[in-house]
Amino acid sequence: MEEETLNPHSNLYEAYNELHSLAQELEAPFDAPAVLVVGHQTDGKSALVEALMSFQFNHVGGGTKTRRPITLHMSYDPLCDVPLCHLVSDDDPTLANEKSLPEIQAYIEAENMRLEREQCQFSAKEIIIKVKYKLCPNLTIIDTPGLIAPAPVRKNRALQSQARAVESLVRTKMQHKEFIILCLEDCSDWSNAMTRRVVMQIDSELSRTVIVSTKLDTKIPQFARSSDVEVFLSPPACTLDGFILGDSPFFTSVPSGRVGSEHDSVYRSNDEFKKAIVSREMEDVASLEEKLGRQLSKQERSRIGVSKLRLFLEELLQKRYMDSVPLIIPLLKKEYRSTTRKLTEINKELSTLDEVKLREKGRAFNDLFITKLSLLLKGTVVAPPDKFGETLVDERNNGGPFVGADGLQLPHKLIPNSGMRLYGGAQYHRAMAEFRFIVGGIKCPPITREEIVNACGVEDIHDGTNYSRTACVIAVSKARDTFEPFLHQLGCRLLHILKRLLPISIYLLQKDGEYLSGHEVFLRRVASAFNNFAESTERACREKCMEDLVSTTRYVSWSLHNKNRAGLCHFLDSFGGTEPSSVVVNSISPGISQESLSGSVVAGKHDTKPKADIKLSHLSSGIDSCSSAQTAETKLADLLDSTLWNRRLGPSSERIVYALVQQIFHGIREYFLVSAELKFNCFLLMPVVDKLPALLREDLESVFADDMDNVFDITNLQYSLGQRKRDTEIELKRIKRLKEKFKVIHQQLSSCQRIPSLSLACSD
Repeated sequence: MEEETLNPHSNLYEAYNELHSLAQELEAPFDAPAVLVVGHQTDGKSALVEALMSFQFNHVGGGTKTRRPITLHMSYDPLCDVPLCHLVSDDDPTLANEKSLPEIQAYIEAENMRLEREQCQFSAKEIIIKVKYKLCPNLTIIDTPGLIAPAPVRKNRALQSQARAVESLVRTKMQHKEFIILCLEDCSDWSNAMTRRVVMQIDSELSRTVIVSTKLDTKIPQFARSSDVEVFLSPPACTLDGFILGDSPFFTSVPSGRVGSEHDSVYRSNDEFKKAIVSREMEDVASLEEKLGRQLSKQERSRIGVSKLRLFLEELLQKRYMDSVPLIIPLLKKEYRSTTRKLTEINKELSTLDEVKLREKGRAFNDLFITKLSLLLKGTVVAPPDKFGETLVDERNNGGPFVGADGLQLPHKLIPNSGMRLYGGAQYHRAMAEFRFIVGGIKCPPITREEIVNACGVEDIHDGTNYSRTACVIAVSKARDTFEPFLHQLGCRLLHILKRLLPISIYLLQKDGEYLSGHEVFLRRVASAFNNFAESTERACREKCMEDLVSTTRYVSWSLHNKNRAGLCHFLDSFGGTEPSSVVVNSISPGISQESLSGSVVAGKHDTKPKADIKLSHLSSGIDSCSSAQTAETKLADLLDSTLWNRRLGPSSERIVYALVQQIFHGIREYFLVSAELKFNCFLLMPVVDKLPALLREDLESVFADDMDNVFDITNLQYSLGQRKRDTEIELKRIKRLKEKFKVIHQQLSSCQRIPSLSLACSD
């Protein structure tokens, strides 16, 4: 008769234990209610968990003894005289192997040692243990790693890192709304909120938190006055913020000593350990009454001792279980429908594993992929910018900046839309605009007198100077050195932007349900073909631009470089200077005739008038027709002496060379800008639209013809899908079994007003 009464109750706990395991495995939203134990390493956390279980199974003491959360599914079974434990497999959660307590201890120790050697010394994956025992309550308890409070000094950096890892793990566990948080505090002053500080980051009102003051037997002797004890047992509302479960804290003591047959063991059996817990509880009540000088009220007694805490947790968890049953059934039905659809899709995919259908799927995916690429270049807002977009700072970090010879970067704020997270065509346009802005503002590098003299050299037939050749040599050298790095930087930046189109296109395909899941070999083939195309196209485009730069810096065509005297005047005026000059040369060659000099040579008078007052137009005017032939010949001799035969670099010659270099350099810059932008648009951007589709299709068809099995990996795919089908079928059966079990429990609960509590039975 007793078994029939207990059967619905035990079925309820068994169903929730199985639901908790399923939720952990599938990361499903129907997690079962459980008690999550949170405390610092010295709060007596593991000792309290063992006292609640009424048997010892883990090491207790200082330091880190738990590096993985330990989930204990405890069930009261009056027929189990010794704890019957099953350890759930990490690899297959459907398997639970029976283990002895020493074997479970050894497994936990091995896991702690393994994690201690790893870089991340803690793991959120739970160790799940199912326990049946005559002294066990019906509880699911999750024992978390102990929080660490290291001293804030430099030598404790390793411990501080561990503390952050543990706190992050515990906070993640506390975020499960179904969990009841058991917050342990080892303090005699409630204003000291070591553990509550962490708990209230998640449960700010403490509305699902039970506060427990541990090690009561060590605190009672510390109180000198009865009023201190009164405040400790019934702290004012201003001290404990929020609305804690149970309205006031619990107070527990756990007797020291281990269970075993060794000479240093205090208890020979778990029954002795249980009796010691009860005895300790009675002694704590007597000590408190002695300190207070009065008897404890019924309300105060209900908060003192492990057995009272266990009874409260069991009743609370039982109520949560029963309240959650009607809510769990719809969630299980929804999960059952979802898993059924998943199984149908797997069966459908298995039925399409023949070469003809796979070819059709491959061609369709190829066309859809090209469509998404084209959409991204034309512009779309379907892909979230916060996930796929890049600001200009991100783009420079990932794709490389535009940096000149000085190594300086232009402030990103000067570029339009620099702070916006862009992708696709918008990002391409911003990169090209930055290239135009930076390269278009480059000035000709400084020219030294040594460079001018070195560029003069000697001709193959005479040793005279040719300043027009000198200017060309300097200008093309500086232009090549200045602009070639920008060409490579532009290629790298635009290639980065194009390659980013691949993951964004995959996201769009997945969003629209057009992604070929399970065909990883084929997808890698498409990704590889796209990346290879982008790299080869960028390389070919850059080579075309390089040809233009080489041709522009190899032979100077004067028609490209401002083509008129006004431009030369501009550069001469910008050079400035106030030194007197007697001769200015526009362009001299060793074979120059007197007639050709008539438009470019002027003899200045050596007077006191500053050079700044002499207009360039006057210097450029021809020799006065009224001057005598003798004067012209004298001036021509002076010109040749100061330029053709004399290697002393005068100010006028320097000005002319500088002006010519500036003129040639700026002409090359303008041509380089226009040519580079036009070629990257025509030979990098446009091929993605008009050449890539045919190339991908051609690559696909050649692979289909050569080795179809390797493209789709049909053999491995059949095995993988078969394994997924078997796992999904097992999952479906588990959900169906749970759904039926909760349905029966719901019917039983609906027919009964109240399920009798087992706490009285298990407290004996």
